[in-house]
Amino acid sequence: MTIVFLAIIVLTLMVLSYNRVPLLVCVGILAAITIILTEQRLVWPTPSWFRWTYGILTVTLLGFGIKPLRRLLISNRLLGLYRKLLPRMSSTEREALDAGTVWWEGDIFSGRPRWRRLLKTPRPGLSEREQEFLDGPVEELCRMLNDWEICDHYRKLPKPIWDFLKEHRFFSMIIPEAYGGLGFSAQGNSAVVMKLASRNLTTAVTVMVPNSLGPGELLMHYGTDEQKEYYLPRLARGDDIPCFALTGVSAGSDAASMPDVGVVCMGEHEGQQVLGMRVTWNKRYITLAPVATVLGLAFRAIDPDGLLGDQEDLGITCALIPADTPGVNIGNRHLPIGAVFQNGPTQGSDVFVPMDWVIGGRARIGQGWRMLMQSLAAGRAISLPALGTSGGKMSALLTGAYARIRKQFGIPIGYFEGVQEPLARIGGRTYRMDAARMMTLVALDEGEKPSVLSAILKYQLTEGNRQTINDAMDVHGGKGIIQGPNNYLAHAYTALPVSITVEGANILTRSLIIFGQGAIRAHPWLLKEMEAARAPANSQARRDFDNALFSHAGYTISNLVRSFMLALTGGFATRAPVRGKTARYYRQLSRMSAAFALIADGVLLTLGGKFKFKETLSGRFADVLIHLYMASAVLKRFEDEDRPPEDLPLVAWAVEDSLVKVQNSLYGVLDNFPVPLLGGLLRLFVFPFGRPYSSPSDRVSQQVAKLLMSENESRDRVVQGVYLSDADDAAGRVAKAFHLVLESAEAEQAIRNALGESVSLDNYDDLVRRAVESGVINEEQARLVRLAQEAAASVVAVDDFPKSHIEGFDQPAFRPAIHAMRERSA
Repeated sequence: MTIVFLAIIVLTLMVLSYNRVPLLVCVGILAAITIILTEQRLVWPTPSWFRWTYGILTVTLLGFGIKPLRRLLISNRLLGLYRKLLPRMSSTEREALDAGTVWWEGDIFSGRPRWRRLLKTPRPGLSEREQEFLDGPVEELCRMLNDWEICDHYRKLPKPIWDFLKEHRFFSMIIPEAYGGLGFSAQGNSAVVMKLASRNLTTAVTVMVPNSLGPGELLMHYGTDEQKEYYLPRLARGDDIPCFALTGVSAGSDAASMPDVGVVCMGEHEGQQVLGMRVTWNKRYITLAPVATVLGLAFRAIDPDGLLGDQEDLGITCALIPADTPGVNIGNRHLPIGAVFQNGPTQGSDVFVPMDWVIGGRARIGQGWRMLMQSLAAGRAISLPALGTSGGKMSALLTGAYARIRKQFGIPIGYFEGVQEPLARIGGRTYRMDAARMMTLVALDEGEKPSVLSAILKYQLTEGNRQTINDAMDVHGGKGIIQGPNNYLAHAYTALPVSITVEGANILTRSLIIFGQGAIRAHPWLLKEMEAARAPANSQARRDFDNALFSHAGYTISNLVRSFMLALTGGFATRAPVRGKTARYYRQLSRMSAAFALIADGVLLTLGGKFKFKETLSGRFADVLIHLYMASAVLKRFEDEDRPPEDLPLVAWAVEDSLVKVQNSLYGVLDNFPVPLLGGLLRLFVFPFGRPYSSPSDRVSQQVAKLLMSENESRDRVVQGVYLSDADDAAGRVAKAFHLVLESAEAEQAIRNALGESVSLDNYDDLVRRAVESGVINEEQARLVRLAQEAAASVVAVDDFPKSHIEGFDQPAFRPAIHAMRERSA
């Protein structure tokens, strides 16, 4: 009986904690149970210790529910200690934290994701006008682009391409129609960039930069009416080409420490003495700088003479400077690897910038970092993720086809399990990348600016691009490493580090930003505690801190119970919002969400402000948050596309791979927990039976690989949105050969069965002739086999060049340029 009554106590508390029942409601429930068990005649008499235990619990919880009492005894005493332990935060760190909004990452941090709320989010979709633009000007532009000629012959975008971009206002996708722009949604912007990137990276980057973080974005949100009226129509028409200079020689990832300075002073402008700044800067890696007509510039404004007030260091400021302004040095080019988009340095020395050139005017001086962070909160989720997803889609499209076209040992190389492994990774990752891209874009179009999710997308989709293209190169073998017009992978492969590096290097993004920012921004109570602790010491601050502190405590206890119950039941303690084969994935993600929230709280509580410097732990937590979000997006995509059963292998591979990564990352945190004993105890709550997840099975991987090697609706959905060439170029020849190889497969199999030999590039003429003569196949089938083998030969072919063409770079004509570069470096 003692055991029974103990179990009643434990279960009552666990159920209340699991369901996050409010404190005073818990008091009422416990009091009711105590009365019932005391007053009612039961089969077994209620032990007195049980009544006393329930009574003590009830009174204790009631005490915690009386806020003035708990403030007096607990939270007011802890507030002073909390303030001492709170790490110092710079103004730029605070502005980065304040940027944007919290969306689904908040549910993940809660430990109790509201799946039905997510599934009610609108499906992705383009407007009629956006689709017409994709089917018209974008499709036409893709037909005009020749990747090899642009990158290896012209080494720039040819003039007809620039003229076409301006004529059709490609640079104005984010500019409202009222100013002559296209006024596209985030989804429309991403779709254009993704399609262009599937054809030529240089063109995609040239289009995406004016439509991303830069003058246009900053003007729309922060510009004065006069600045908007003047610049936005000119940017929309392409009369002005913008660039934005942020990165400097000594301020790369630490952009906020820029040494570039603008000194407030009087100066001459258009024949008059006006208030402005003398700005000196040295920037590099600035895309479009060599061809820009207007330079967006970030610098630190200072006012040593007090012309604007008492404050000397005014903070980071953004201004628009015409490129022909005296003192502006612009025009030289960097040469990014794998692409030839315009990119270069810019310098200026004592360039006078009138106050009217400051974005937003005088009132916006010192607000530049906040402006940049707010813009980046949304913009980082659009352009680079579109490039990354495009790379994954093209890898899936071309590598799946190549694996079916290319034969070794008498069979397509895609039939080998060793090749099916990377094919499955390409297919599964691409499906997951596109799911996350689409779900986040919908959030942006709904008005969200999720800064943490933008960082996740930038990091994970550029990394995913690197992984898929690396796998594509492995499958292609020698075909992939010989440069020339026939190589459709080389430029994408060599350009991979560009997107990995820009808009926040991926190492920094993973180890510092995603969880470091997310732990404070998306945690339901941590930021509220910090704000209350930093507020002036008054009764309101004490009330706010008390509420946040005890809510945080209840949240942690709930996640402890939820983690344990979900672990014991294998996730069945929670309900899935859907039925069918994907229901178990919702339950497992809910389980890992609770585990993540619990372990994260444990680490933050143990380390306090020192966590800021534990980048390895932060990186592991970032991996958990990333894959909980990516897997959520996969499930959302499956529902949005009306649950096509043929896509289940893609869903299974993507979610199971994410769950394994979540599990292993949490194990990594627990193995390196700051207090090993506490880490071991948490492991018992979270993983009482060991590791519950394993990598996608061989059967699932083989199913995904086969989807990429045949013509089917699943494959069409995976590669949807890229340019499908039907021309006589590298990608077009793959598409043609793939279709013919599949059409001729039945005839080839008949030849093999009858003649005992496999059709190959070396023997197809003889085998086809013999097969026709013996009546194995008819003339139409013979024609198909010949066409398929001829097309396959054109795909397998690689380029070679005259020796003089390759060795021409050592000619005397190049030596003056090399000498000039050495002189400049010296």
